[in-house]
Amino acid sequence: MENKTIRRFYNTEIPSDWQIKKLGNLGKVVSGLTYSPEDICEETGVLVLRSSNVQGGQITFNDNVFVKVKDGDFKPVKNGDILICVRNGSKTLIGKCALINEKAEGMAFGAFMAIFRGDYNNYLIHVFNTEVYNREIHRNLGATINSINGSDLKEFKIPFPPLPEQRTIAHILDLMDTAINQNNQLIVQKELRKKWLMQNLLTGKKKLKGFGEAWKKYRIEELFDKVYRYVEWDDKSIYKLVSVRRRFGGLFERGDFFGHQIEVKKIKSIYHNDFLISKRQVSHGAWGIVSAEFHDRKVSDEYDCLIIKDDEKLYIGFWEWYSQMPIMRHYAFLASNGVHIEKLIFDFDTFKRRRVLIPFSVKEQTAIAQVLQAADKEIQLLKAKTDKLREQKKGMMQVLLTGKKRLKSEI
Repeated sequence: MENKTIRRFYNTEIPSDWQIKKLGNLGKVVSGLTYSPEDICEETGVLVLRSSNVQGGQITFNDNVFVKVKDGDFKPVKNGDILICVRNGSKTLIGKCALINEKAEGMAFGAFMAIFRGDYNNYLIHVFNTEVYNREIHRNLGATINSINGSDLKEFKIPFPPLPEQRTIAHILDLMDTAINQNNQLIVQKELRKKWLMQNLLTGKKKLKGFGEAWKKYRIEELFDKVYRYVEWDDKSIYKLVSVRRRFGGLFERGDFFGHQIEVKKIKSIYHNDFLISKRQVSHGAWGIVSAEFHDRKVSDEYDCLIIKDDEKLYIGFWEWYSQMPIMRHYAFLASNGVHIEKLIFDFDTFKRRRVLIPFSVKEQTAIAQVLQAADKEIQLLKAKTDKLREQKKGMMQVLLTGKKRLKSEI
C-alpha cells in the first residue's frame, strides 16, 4: 500500500505512524576484548572476531585470530547479535556489520568491534545497511581517529515502523539475502570446479575426450620473441597508457596523457595478443594477454612485450590460462633479481630458458582453453546475477525502510 501521511526525519519523509528511536532504547552495546600480541596463539585458543571477519554483510572465517583467554574473561557473541566495526585505520570500514549466526555463537570479538544486542536485530541489520545509518556514522566519527564509541552508537536515531510492519519488511529483505547468498555459494562451487579444471587440464593429469597425444616440453624462447615498438616522442601527442594488475587481474586504462605530462619519455606500443609482463610486479602475477580493446595502447619501458613465434606451436588463448599456473609465477620469481620482493626486476633472458610442458597439438590447446573459458563465463554470469540481485535489494530497501512503499503486515 502507498504511504498517505508523512513526518519529517532529517531531510527525508517517513510515515506519520512510524517512530524515531534511539538505538540505546532498542538494545545495548557490548564492548570487545582487549588483547596483546603475546596472547595470540594457535587454534587452541578462542577465535576473536575482527573487522576482517565481516565480508559482504556476512560473518566469514578466512582470516582468523585465536587468543589465549579463559571462559568468563570475555563476552561471547550470541546468535542474533549485530557485530559492528567501531574503530579502524580505514574510515570506510567504520560501521560495517553482520548478524551473528549459530556458527559464530560463543566466539569472542576484538576491542575494535562492538556488539549491538536487542530484540529487533532482524530488522535493524537491514537499517544498518542504509544511508540513514551511514549518516549517523559520519556524524559521530572521531576528529583525530576513525572511531565511534558505544555512547555515540546508542544515540543513533533511526526510523522505526510498527512491529508487524518491521517483521514483514525484514522477511522480504531476508528472502533477497537468501537468494544472494545461495547464488554466491554457487559461485564458490563453480570457482572450485574451475580451479580443479585448471590443475588437471593444464598439467595433462586429465585429458579431454578425443585427445591422447603426448605433450611436449619447450623452452620459452622457442615459443616467444620479445618485441619493443618504441614510440617516436611528441610532447603534443596524446598517449593512451595502460598497466597490468597483480594476481592475473588483467590490463586496465591509466588514462590519456599529453607527451609533456609524461615524465619518462621511453614508451612502447602493445598490440592485440601480446603477452605483457610488468618487470617490477611479475612475481605478484602481474602479466597477461593484451585483449582487442587495448590494441595500440602504450606502456612504459618497465614492461616486456612478447609475441608468439609460431601459431602452430602455441595458441595464445591456451597460454592465457597456462600463465596463471603456480609454476609459472614461480618461474617469474626465480627470473627476478633484487634484495626485496617489492624491488625485484624481471629478467627475460633468464626466464626464457625455462621449459614448459604443453600439448603438442594446438587443437588440444584450443579445446582446453575453450573448456576453461566456458567455466569462467559461467562464473561471470553468476556474479552478474549477484550484482543484479543486490541492486534489486538496494532499491527495495530505499522504499521499504523509509516507508515510501508500505506492505501489508501478514507476518
